Amino acid sequence: MKRIILTGGGTAGHVTPNIALIPRLQELGYDIQYIGSYSGIEKDLIEPLGVPYHGISSGKLRRYFSVQNFTDPFRVVKGFGEARRLIKDLKPDVIFSKGGFVSVPVVLAGKRCKIPVIIHESDMTPGLANKIALPSATRVCCNFPETLDFLPKGKAVLTGSPIRQELLSGNKIAAMDLCGFTADKPVILVIGGSLGSVVVNNAVRKSLPRLLEQFQLIHLCGKGKTDDSLKDTAGYCQFEYIRDELRDIFALSDIVISRAGANAICELLALRKPNLLIPLSAKASRGDQILNARSFERQGFSMVLEEEALTEDSLISSVLGLYENRGTFIDAMRNSDQQDSIDTIISFIEEASSDK
Repeated sequence: MKRIILTGGGTAGHVTPNIALIPRLQELGYDIQYIGSYSGIEKDLIEPLGVPYHGISSGKLRRYFSVQNFTDPFRVVKGFGEARRLIKDLKPDVIFSKGGFVSVPVVLAGKRCKIPVIIHESDMTPGLANKIALPSATRVCCNFPETLDFLPKGKAVLTGSPIRQELLSGNKIAAMDLCGFTADKPVILVIGGSLGSVVVNNAVRKSLPRLLEQFQLIHLCGKGKTDDSLKDTAGYCQFEYIRDELRDIFALSDIVISRAGANAICELLALRKPNLLIPLSAKASRGDQILNARSFERQGFSMVLEEEALTEDSLISSVLGLYENRGTFIDAMRNSDQQDSIDTIISFIEEASSDK
């Protein structure tokens, strides 16, 4: 039996692509182990799947001043030692890393133990964790054609992001029943990221009376961000977060308003959902969502409305334009080369584990 270590954490986006690979790896007979931080979100997402989970010490390497910058390097060194001991005990054939700072000691330890390592970079430009890990990788997968210019030649390949296959089998009728919707108006799905977005939430709610004239709206608001004053509004259904019914809601949705996290927009691509992206502003991030969104715009998959230009009028105008031209976006997504991500990545895993 071949053994693989999956690693990645810090956010759901560093875990869900690993989760998408697990069913196929199990079909192929792999023994799957997961290395993450002691108490990160990855632990909560992986343990219910029955995959053995191993926690290690993890620190964050910040580009800004913080007192923790003086202590976290010691946590990274400790994590490297713990990862190295785990790898020697588990004796994996291959390691697959989805990124996040917890993955850095695992990747470095994998190279030290002469285990082939495959890395997946979600964003347009590599984050700091993957920049550190790149020299230790035998293969680097990515989501955007432009990313190939930032990655080592000979290692990099455009694969797209692994998507949970259950998202492709939603039930529209179940979603209509859940939301109390009718069949006479199209449906907009609003996703503000795993934690929700105050900026997007406020803009949507301000525009709600005009949007509801032509659409029904499902709003994933984020924890603690629902608005009780709107709970009885006809045609409007809000949730803090949805897990099991997400595939049904996707199936019902005609268009999507979303932040531009890499894994989220790759799910929209796989589902061929016309989308309006409102990326997180450069003031609040390193600007990766803006780059992600503009790449999808260039490829014809998305419309983009930057946060600084977000008003009630601009949102309404963009939504109407997106819905009117939805067929054009669907055709572009249908013709994308990034539709078989799981098969492509699994082929690299099989190749690496066979070469060891």
